[in-house]
Amino acid sequence: MLMVGVARVGNDPVARYTPDGKPVMDISLAFDYGRKGNDGRRPTQWVNATMWGDRVERLQPYLSKGSQVFVTLSEPHIETYEKKDGSGQGFSLRARVTELEFVGGRREESAGESADAPAAAPSRPAKSAAKAPGFDDLDDDIPF
Repeated sequence: MLMVGVARVGNDPVARYTPDGKPVMDISLAFDYGRKGNDGRRPTQWVNATMWGDRVERLQPYLSKGSQVFVTLSEPHIETYEKKDGSGQGFSLRARVTELEFVGGRREESAGESADAPAAAPSRPAKSAAKAPGFDDLDDDIPF
């Protein structure tokens, strides 16, 4: 089974290595779903995902809390654990990242970020100033 969707990164992921030197990274992902509640917010499903391989080292510098990503997850399953406060068992949804792409615009550098943060991926060339024809250019006499 696969899970596919757009999510926000919930923490600043940190790469680590297995004893045999393979890179691995845990990523907390927040998926919004369903209808907005009375508070105006949609419910969120958290998934604790794991990424393996060379992609970890390439992507980790660009993944930060709040980044929006399109992700494909495999092997989704529920893990149980004992809660730290001793109140019983807790449950978490876990999966493995098979694909990850960045979506949305680039985040603007805030005053609190350091100047030696990793450079963002190169942006696409600016589009020409000429406006492409679109919905607003249609004739207003259309009866629907």
